[in-house]
Amino acid sequence: MMRTVGFLINPVAGMGGAVGLKGTDGQVAEAIRLGAVAHACDRAVQALSLLKNDDTAWYTCAAPMGGDVLLGAGIDRFTVLYHPSLPTSAADTKAACRAFLDAGADLIVFCGGDGTARDVFDAVGRSVPVLGIPAGVKMYSAVFAVNPAAAADLIRQAGRIACRDSEVMDVDEEAYRSGRLAARLYGYACVPYIPERTQGGKQVFEQQDEERAKDDIAAFIGEIMIPDTLYIIGAGSTTARILERLGLTPTLLGVDAVRNGEVVARDVDERTLLALLDTYPRAKIVVSPIGAQGFVLGRGNQQISPDVLRKAGLRNLIVVATPGKLAATPLLYVDSGDPSLDRELGSSLQVVSGYRIAQKKRVVHPE
Repeated sequence: MMRTVGFLINPVAGMGGAVGLKGTDGQVAEAIRLGAVAHACDRAVQALSLLKNDDTAWYTCAAPMGGDVLLGAGIDRFTVLYHPSLPTSAADTKAACRAFLDAGADLIVFCGGDGTARDVFDAVGRSVPVLGIPAGVKMYSAVFAVNPAAAADLIRQAGRIACRDSEVMDVDEEAYRSGRLAARLYGYACVPYIPERTQGGKQVFEQQDEERAKDDIAAFIGEIMIPDTLYIIGAGSTTARILERLGLTPTLLGVDAVRNGEVVARDVDERTLLALLDTYPRAKIVVSPIGAQGFVLGRGNQQISPDVLRKAGLRNLIVVATPGKLAATPLLYVDSGDPSLDRELGSSLQVVSGYRIAQKKRVVHPE
């Protein structure tokens, strides 16, 4: 029996990431002003092009919310059920999902971030399985595949694999932009699940032992910092403790650059990082995986882009995480937007987890 899949895309999802806006909701014009480039369509085409020869009936929206992506993926047989307004809005996402439901879609696939996930859930609830192709800035919800290739595999096997209840998170965008993570559970969606293909939800670790471990990590990183070297410090409370150890004020949910114990640039975007690397070619990048999800790159730190990583050198990537976070994070993932670069990172990474202590963690590359 032929499956029917409804597909839509938020064409501006993720545009705020590389330019340091920490989100795109209500910030599209500012993102464009800062030179942001839309990548959501590329992410969707990566996934759907792997399905162009499958026996699937596709429902979608008129361009730019779906039809152009399917054509770009080599899929020319689809039915347009909804014509969005321009520019597109959350109301269009919800209306499109209702149209897919009315047409009897077996699965609804969307490309976007947490905001798109909430809009889809508002329209669909638990009435039909949903799956996200990750293209947003943060993606703390557990409704996303770990990367576009994994999304294609999940779509192909949907209906033959089990679904799980997966968290849809409501992240306060304004609080996030001001450096405060305020997230609440929005609901549980039904999502096709394969281990190492479907991402987990964000967890926050605040136990006393975790705080002591952050201090130990910060002490060690501070000890091994090399003079006249640019340190690009990624988002998170563990990396923030490194700057606090140096007597500096961190951007908790942004990316900072320091050199010789002083802040060179605060809350930077991709363009600024590339310019800094021209000035200071000797550099290290320090990041921490998102708790429980395990993403080292590609979630909440898109400023550290493939171009930035290549310019700094992959050998100069330092990953830090507390033992508690690592215990709840059995696997690591990278989803930088450049699959070939992701593979260059190899099958494992050393993660600094204390003072002169490191753990070797497996890195998964779903293909």
